[in-house]
Amino acid sequence: MTDENNGAEQARAAAAAAAKYEKWKENGVLLRAFFYIAGTHLFAGFVWLLFVLGEHAEK
Repeated sequence: MTDENNGAEQARAAAAAAAKYEKWKENGVLLRAFFYIAGTHLFAGFVWLLFVLGEHAEK
């Protein structure tokens, strides 16, 4: 019985560790997507600013 209980505890611990690792990976993907989207918007805003400033520049 002890071996069965020990095996069940190890299986639960392994499942909990796997779930924690998957959650960590999911958070990493969300964080990376946020930075990529925010960075793209910042770059697009900078390019837009260049066009606006170029349009109003004295030529």
